[in-house]
Amino acid sequence: MKQDKTDHMTSPQNGTEQVKKEKKKMGLSTKIFIALGAGALFGVLIHYAMPACYFRNTILINGILYVLGNGFINLMQMLVVPLVFCSLVCGSMAIGDTKTLGTVGVKTIVFYLCTTALAICLALGVASLISPGLGMNLKEVEQAAVEQTDKVNFADTLLNIIPKNIFSSLADGDMLPIIVFALFVGIMLAKLGSKASTVANFFGQFNDIMMEMTMSIMKVAPIGVFCMIAKTFSTVGFSAFQPMAKYMLCVILALALQCFGVYQILLFAFTRLNPIRFVRKFFPVMTFAFSTSTSNATIPLSIDTLHKKMGVSKQISAFTIPLGATINMDGTSIMQGVAVIFISQAYGIPLSAGALATVVATATIASIGTAGVPSVGLVTLTMVLGSVGLPTEGIALIMGIDRILDMLRTAVNITGDAVCTTIVASQQKCLKGEVFERD
Repeated sequence: MKQDKTDHMTSPQNGTEQVKKEKKKMGLSTKIFIALGAGALFGVLIHYAMPACYFRNTILINGILYVLGNGFINLMQMLVVPLVFCSLVCGSMAIGDTKTLGTVGVKTIVFYLCTTALAICLALGVASLISPGLGMNLKEVEQAAVEQTDKVNFADTLLNIIPKNIFSSLADGDMLPIIVFALFVGIMLAKLGSKASTVANFFGQFNDIMMEMTMSIMKVAPIGVFCMIAKTFSTVGFSAFQPMAKYMLCVILALALQCFGVYQILLFAFTRLNPIRFVRKFFPVMTFAFSTSTSNATIPLSIDTLHKKMGVSKQISAFTIPLGATINMDGTSIMQGVAVIFISQAYGIPLSAGALATVVATATIASIGTAGVPSVGLVTLTMVLGSVGLPTEGIALIMGIDRILDMLRTAVNITGDAVCTTIVASQQKCLKGEVFERD
């Protein structure tokens, strides 16, 4: 009887544990992935099965789907400036030692810039082999309605890093000056110690508030993802992909080589960690980045995943991840490298070795301070094309399918941030190997 009673008491607990396990399987990442597939299917059905009418175009696509999808993006972007500012203040303050902070900062920036330059070279090589622009005639393509930007001036880029008015930079979302000021504040707080404990506690608590707000907003992420993907596919469909198949192939191949080749080789070379395990654990974050097309929106999820699944100290990730969302745009640089070859071949304008070197330098510099928001790469692409005298009219055709590629390159961008963070954390002895090895 005693044994039966024990069995009777334990069975509900076992059932509860099973229910908990089932709930864990249906986490946020799973919901986002389901929303991604459902949105794509719904968008394709709208494009091919629903005839063009006022309800389809105005109410459904440019009304409900547009408002809900972009509303979610606006919610995430609302948090970007305070989140990045507080994260970097707390991150630099937590590292404490100025010498250590300088070491981490130099390693991070050098890694980001080197991988960006490497990504552009990889893209130029892949595009040169496949030759996506041969046989195309872009002279009939209408001029692209893309915002024109000035050519990159390296001296001005350096000077613009120093904020003239931090409140103006915060209001405009100018990330590089914000990063510099946040790091300066964090260093001073660490230096003053107990003398500035009230201010330090304020930033720590405000950072917790921003993280909590972000996680709360992310609960509606599946709805936002569904609407964004549905709108994209309802507009583009599948037929628009055909004329640009070779261009897309080049970009996707280069992105895959960078993400699953270059990054994972660097990860293993510097840390001896299992790249396959890393990709498997970080894949939900890549999926979220793919669906939102914004590096900034993934900052909290990246930091949380690196800490809980990889064993990376938040002292490191709170510094490197927000920084990477601003200056590490490898996926965007790959698109620009392929686009340069594509447009030059389509217009029959050969590029010399010096011109290709200019492309590498310009795209690398242009990636510094680029906002981590959807499709910003098209704007900076005008800089790159202008630096080697290529016509910007060719962007018109690229714009048609850029949304899909933008999703892929955003996933590559945040993966590069995570790999860099893991490498730096390993070198600084701030990585728990047992957490990384745990399934």
